[in-house]
Amino acid sequence: MSKGKMMWITALILGLGWAIRGHFGHEWGASWAGAMAALAVLATSKREDWLQRAPVLTALGALGWAVAGMASYGIVIGYCRGVGFGNVLYGYTMLAIIGGLYGFMGGGLFGLGLETSDKKRPDWPKLITEMVIGGFLFYGLFIFQLGWNMTPPRSEMWAGAMGASLALGWYLYREGYGKALRVAGYSALGAGFGFAFGNFIQTFGATTGTSYNWWNVMEFTLGFCGGLGLAYAVATQDWPEKAMPSKTSNWYALFLVIFLIPLINFIEAMKIEYFTKMAPTWGVVDTGNFAATQLWFGIITIAIFTSTGIFMWKRAQLGASNLVDRLIPVSLFAYSFYYTFFGFIRNGLFYKGFELKYSDTLYFPILLIALIIWIWGQRQKSSDDAPVSSDESWKTWAILLTLIGIVLIIITLISINMHDGLAGYHERF
Repeated sequence: MSKGKMMWITALILGLGWAIRGHFGHEWGASWAGAMAALAVLATSKREDWLQRAPVLTALGALGWAVAGMASYGIVIGYCRGVGFGNVLYGYTMLAIIGGLYGFMGGGLFGLGLETSDKKRPDWPKLITEMVIGGFLFYGLFIFQLGWNMTPPRSEMWAGAMGASLALGWYLYREGYGKALRVAGYSALGAGFGFAFGNFIQTFGATTGTSYNWWNVMEFTLGFCGGLGLAYAVATQDWPEKAMPSKTSNWYALFLVIFLIPLINFIEAMKIEYFTKMAPTWGVVDTGNFAATQLWFGIITIAIFTSTGIFMWKRAQLGASNLVDRLIPVSLFAYSFYYTFFGFIRNGLFYKGFELKYSDTLYFPILLIALIIWIWGQRQKSSDDAPVSSDESWKTWAILLTLIGIVLIIITLISINMHDGLAGYHERF
């Protein structure tokens, strides 16, 4: 499949996943979106050796995108809703940093999985130890010692994610995993830019007075741009051949992706108190029965997808090799539908109705567009652009960062001249 179609599909899928993540929140919601992005890259790459390790690579994508999900950013968005140049620029810049942490960790760990070969395998215990220590040291120095708080009085877990990301980057550079480092870099640029620009769209939307979930638009933009960066970095370089799959690791990873991540999202976001409170706003009278029904919908959904996933992967392992080739694309859209359906249950969309004024009404069309692009790509006889090796110098990265900095200044100037202060704004300085 061409680079362009890989990028479009990955961008749409991660954008969709990140938009749905907004209804679940934090690291576990982000993990589901990250798994979707990894599956999108794998499904469009058609690399048989990657497909044979799909559960492990998908789990790496999930865990990577989840790490920075611990960071709080609500008040940072509030900084962008003011009228002071310094405060607003600070808000957009910090959003770019937080988004960059999402992408760097997500792209880095996923890329490291892709760059793993039989000749060169990462020392995972050593890497994890360095990342944990890096997170603690960075948090301790910059938050406890220097007091460089980004989001007071909210959690400053961005600092832990920053320390872990720096440790990951140093490991990739030191051990010669340049391809993975490149994926981390482009994913960070995409997600960082997407977070800041997405919030600019949200700010503009708020000034129009149109009642819409502009926050969700911001989240989609973050995922879309992050997916573009991720897919571009993967598609534009050659990758080593090959790493033999570990059956045990694949099964553990499959359990994490199709059961544990959905289960924890269910436990964290689908509480009976939540449904009882929201039922009246959706026009439901019998709140107790309604809440219990929604919980059962969630439990049954997990059971169906978990059992089906286990059955299909086991069958693919026992059958011909091309069964895995066909299974991964099906898994991509099934897993994305899984998350979408979960989001519908939590948001009561089956009760409040599918109307354009609700942002989640667009989730199915987005998934459908990605599917259409996939089918279109399958009908092509050959790829129109083969992957090529690309090694950027430090000057290239400096130029890219400078351009993003200029864009942040421009959207800051536009933002402060669009309004006289929006509801929910905060001042940092």
